[in-house]
Amino acid sequence: MRAREFNFDGLVGPSHNYAGLSFGNVASFSNVKSASNPKLAALQGLAKMRALAARGFGQALLPPQDRPNFRLLRSIGFTGSDADVLAKAAKEAPVILACAYSASPMWTANAATVSPSADSADGRTHFTAANLNNKLHRAFEHAQSARSLRAIFHDIDHFAVHDALPGTPAFGDEGAANHTRLCKDHGSAAVEMFVYGRTEFDASASAPKKYPARQTLEASQGVARLHGLSAERTVYIQQNPDVIDQGVFHNDVIAVGNGNVLFYHDQAFADEAGSLDQLRRAMDGVGAELNAIRVDTGAVSVADAVASYLFNSQLLSKDNGKMALVIPQECEENAAVAAYLQGLVGSGNAVDELIHFDLRQSMRNGGGPACLRLRVALTDAEAAAMHQGVVMTEALYHTLVAWVEKHYRDRLDPADLADPALAIEVHTALEDLSRILGMPNLYDF
Repeated sequence: MRAREFNFDGLVGPSHNYAGLSFGNVASFSNVKSASNPKLAALQGLAKMRALAARGFGQALLPPQDRPNFRLLRSIGFTGSDADVLAKAAKEAPVILACAYSASPMWTANAATVSPSADSADGRTHFTAANLNNKLHRAFEHAQSARSLRAIFHDIDHFAVHDALPGTPAFGDEGAANHTRLCKDHGSAAVEMFVYGRTEFDASASAPKKYPARQTLEASQGVARLHGLSAERTVYIQQNPDVIDQGVFHNDVIAVGNGNVLFYHDQAFADEAGSLDQLRRAMDGVGAELNAIRVDTGAVSVADAVASYLFNSQLLSKDNGKMALVIPQECEENAAVAAYLQGLVGSGNAVDELIHFDLRQSMRNGGGPACLRLRVALTDAEAAAMHQGVVMTEALYHTLVAWVEKHYRDRLDPADLADPALAIEVHTALEDLSRILGMPNLYDF
């Protein structure tokens, strides 16, 4: 069936801040407690959405989550009014207060794993909210993620939204950041590739030594079962433990795929040759030939890949049969990466265009273009059945820019998290946003 891919970008929230909470994410950790600019962050993200929508790519958004997370703070014993809770947390547990104010839901690649209707046994598009249980600041996100997804994909004849897997180490699930769909075209059956960092129930399996492996094999298998995926078209590949220890906390920091193209670093997988062989054999079954674009360490080191987020890019299919690579501005500022990319677009391979964006606010917090988006391939009927208020249009863009200008600060310091006025500002902004998007029950304030 004919299908179109929509990218659902996370709309950056009014309390965007740099708390440095994500051990293993080098960019996030290196900018801890710096002042942020929520207004600029949101406007940078909106500019990206607008530009891609104007090019004809399917573009929509996922709304921010409510902050601070008072449920987290009250669940660990902070009591009294909201102002009391913030004051006590700021004094007794400032790191936990920062967790409650985490900006990480903006990276919707971690919101869920998505299997389009062409891949599922029941012919519906399936979503499983990611439990993100490796980090306290992310472990509460799945409730609102599922709520938002159900509000957008509410038609149960077309969509199924599953709650998160059990929140235990055995089922650590980081969503689409470790999931890639490879196919002939978006509407045809695909090979779904799950990349995992460790195996919970095999003590002999290799694992990183410095940084945590956040995705487990068991979680990936659980999502595949929930989505009703065919065993013949599902491939599980282990991420290279050594690159996790170099700051590659998700697979989408070292590889990205689209259509039949897999753009990856030669150190991405624990068993490169075996992984590619699995993919080729599985793709034979869906009538597609794998186009593997391998980036050698000699051309781009892992350190340069992490610093520039070369692979945390978007591969987008164009009408001419070629693909555009959406990259952060940092790729053009890294000499090795810039040189490689110029050669890539001139090579005659699938990628013939680079589109770059200034996403500095997101990049400083540890997420690039691919982190900001959740990919959802939809048939025409499915696209018509989802909530239309989140689809990016020129009119919505201007409405949201005005909303950001009204509600967002242009500087947020770490000490501001203790200010009760900030919590009130966020709540007021999100109430206004739910009205703009036509989703009155989006938040459970």
